[in-house]
Formats: sequence, C-alpha cells, structure tokens
Amino acid sequence: MRVCIVAEGCYPYVVGGVSSWINSLIRSFPETEFVVLAILANRTLSGKFVYELPENVTEVHEVYLDDADWSGTKHTRHTKRVKKSEFAALRSLILGQDTDWSVLFDMFRSAAVSTDCLLMGQDFFLAVRELYLLRYSQICFSDFLWTMRSIYLPLFLVMSSEIPKADLYHCIATGYAGVLGSMAKHLFGSRLMISEHGIYTREREEELIRAKWVKDIYKNIWIDQFYKLSKLAYESADIVTCLYDGAKRLQIELGCPPGKIQVTPNGINTQNLADLPGKTEEDAGYINIGAVLRVVPIKDVKTMIQAFAMAKEYDERLKLWIMGPWEESEEYAKECFELVDMMGLRDVEFTGRVNIRDYLGRMDMTILTSISEGQPLTILESFAAHKPVIATDVGNCRGLVYGEGREDPGERAGIITHIMNTEEISDAILELSFNEELRLKMGEVGYHRVMENYKIEYMREMYSAIYRDFEKSVNAEEKILAGSVN
Repeated sequence: MRVCIVAEGCYPYVVGGVSSWINSLIRSFPETEFVVLAILANRTLSGKFVYELPENVTEVHEVYLDDADWSGTKHTRHTKRVKKSEFAALRSLILGQDTDWSVLFDMFRSAAVSTDCLLMGQDFFLAVRELYLLRYSQICFSDFLWTMRSIYLPLFLVMSSEIPKADLYHCIATGYAGVLGSMAKHLFGSRLMISEHGIYTREREEELIRAKWVKDIYKNIWIDQFYKLSKLAYESADIVTCLYDGAKRLQIELGCPPGKIQVTPNGINTQNLADLPGKTEEDAGYINIGAVLRVVPIKDVKTMIQAFAMAKEYDERLKLWIMGPWEESEEYAKECFELVDMMGLRDVEFTGRVNIRDYLGRMDMTILTSISEGQPLTILESFAAHKPVIATDVGNCRGLVYGEGREDPGERAGIITHIMNTEEISDAILELSFNEELRLKMGEVGYHRVMENYKIEYMREMYSAIYRDFEKSVNAEEKILAGSVN
C-alpha cells in the first residue's frame, strides 16, 4: 500500500510537535511506502528539510500557497468564461452554499483554467459582486474584491497542484491538506484519512481574531473560508482521528459525522528517555525550569518570561531553559530576546534546537504557556523523564496533567493554569520550586501515566489496525478489478 502524507507547514521543514509525530509514524511502518505532499507558504522553504527522511519515504512533493504575482496583473477583466456548471459551483463556494466540489476539482485539472485569469476574470467578479451586494455593500467594493482574491488565491493554487497517486491519503489536518486529500479521492478513487492534532479550523479562527493584518470586517470572511474547507474534508474522509474526547466533540460541532471519528492518543518512544543524565556541576544551586518548544507566538513565550521574572523575585535559585528553534518566527524570537534584556533578567537560556536527552534529566520541572495546543508531545516527554509539568489549560493539557477516564486515578502530575495569566503561572512555578517532595511525587504520577497510556507501541498498534483495514479494502478492490478485466 502506498500512503501519501499531506501536511501543511510542518514536516519535514519544521522540528517538533506535529512534525515529530509524522516522523515517528512513518518510521513505525518501515515496510510501508510513504510519499509526502507538503504544503508551504511559498518557495523560500523549498527543499530545506530539517529531518533526515526515512528510507521508506520515496518522494516529496511541494505545493505553495503563494506562488504567483497575480497582484501585478493588469487591471483588466479576462473575457474567457468557464462553463455554466463550473460557474454554478464557483458561485456556491463564494456565497457559502452547498458546493459541488467535484466540478471544481475537474475544472482546476483542466489546462484551460488559469488561477490568475480566473481571479481576474468575469466569473469570479460576478460571484464576488453578488456576495458583496447581499452582505457587504457598506464597504468599498474594490477593497472587498481584492481581499476576496487574496482569500481564494491559496485555495485555487492548491486545486491547481499536481497530486502524486497513492492508495491512501493521510491528511494531518483539514484546511488545505483536507482539500488536496478530498481532490485525490475524487480523481483516483483512493481512501482518505484525516488526523487532527489541534482542531485546524478553531486554530485558524483564534489566529485571525488576534491578527492585526486583517481588518475586522474581513475576519469573519476568512474564518468562514476555513469552515468551508473543514466541512469538505470531514464529508470526504473515510475516517477521522483525533487525540482526545474533547477534540472529538469539537469535530462533531464542526460537522464531522460521529461515526467516522476514532480517538487515537499520541504516543512517544519512552525508551529514548530512559536513564537520562542528571544535574551537572553547572546546575548546582539552581531550580531548573525547562521549556521545550518552538519560539513562536502560539507558544506565548513572552508570558512565560514575564511569569518567570515574577517568580525569580521570590526564589533566586530559578533558572529558565528555553529549548527549541527560533528561526520559524525570527521577529517574534527577537522580541523575546529583547524582553529578557529589557527586564534585566538573569538565568534565562535560549539554547536553540537541542537533543532533549541532554537536558531533560537536569530539569526540576517543565513549562508550557501556549495559547493553543492539541495533545503536546513535550508534556509526554516530560512525564517519561519523571518531571512535573506546568501547562496552560488548552487542548488536552488538563487531561494529561490531571488525568482523565475511569482507568486513570486522576492524581496531579503538575499544575494547570489559565492562558496569559502571568501571576497564576508565577505562583505555580513557586509552588513547585519550594516543594521538592511535591515535584518528585508529581513527576512519578506523570511517569506512570505516560507508561500506562501514551507509549509509542500503543499508538503504533492503533494506526497499524487502521492501515491494515485500508490495505484490505484496497486489495479487495484490486482483485475485483482484475477479475472484471479477465
């Protein structure tokens, strides 16, 4: 069976989180052929892999969300029109009505359709004008039209892309990945699986609400666009997985049929985190706090730094280790560096990308102050290292730290705080720094929790069963086709 992993903005270009999960998944099935269909913002990242690809990854294909100088096109309407059925599908998509995506998929496979010409053409203009007159006539039409072009450009580029043929398309989100998976299923009759770590639509919604580059009146249009894409992915998928029951409830709220959903928790290689080296002479007298993360806005590193500063006033022994790359969002990382300097903070180390085996054993606790998460691998890794965790109440962090389900005793493996609550996070740091016995007890609770529920072997078993079922159906279809030919 040939599996195509469809991922946006992560593997194999970005380390950690979802990328680590994809890498582990592929390596868990060495006998299965994988191809990667990677969705990137633009060509600047092309070929810049940060992972050494496993031998069973035979191809990497790239799709770019911004790959045309369409904004420089002369302001003239292109006269070439699409077919009536194609215009009807385009119009329904823009108006937010039930859309015949199969017509759009076929339209974009046609060499006669150019993304630039469609965006600048009469058909797109007419559909956008209708939406404008129905709902947005109070604003400037030219601004509205160009905003709609910018919203639909990445979608049209995605649908214009070449898709490698596979038996199963495993999309690691809805969004543009889900569009490609849905299109592949239509074109090749393949199977489609969606695996969500965070709930893509809700994450984009949170980002857009906070975004300064989008005017308020356009935020809802952007948000609606992602809701359309998730609806398509859920309807097209044969199976949809998520990491915990709360995520399943969100998927159902967003329109995913409950019968398609299967909860498949994350798993980590606990053996890789056994027998870690402990504290060194450099650590003498310090209470080390470890933050394993990418230095990006969604991790809210600034709040972490401010909370650490408050706690440091009461416990001079504290030292913060921020372990992870900062190249993904250099501007935000620079702001974090400058915040440390401006506050005159001592004992904050930005290590960059590291092997966590060299550091986790030295930590007394770890911390995660994200404003959005799924089921963080960094929490599971901390548990495997016998370390308690301070985490914000996002995604499945509460369930991991406080336990969930009938078989989990519900003992605390750390402390959960509210997002962006500097004082509360600072208090949590101090509660653990002044109580070594509590730290050790929570660390053991976390260790037993990860060993009972979140080992890589458990995740491998679940996905092995799913892949086997897909492979059986593929083989059965091939036999039927071979019989009909004979």
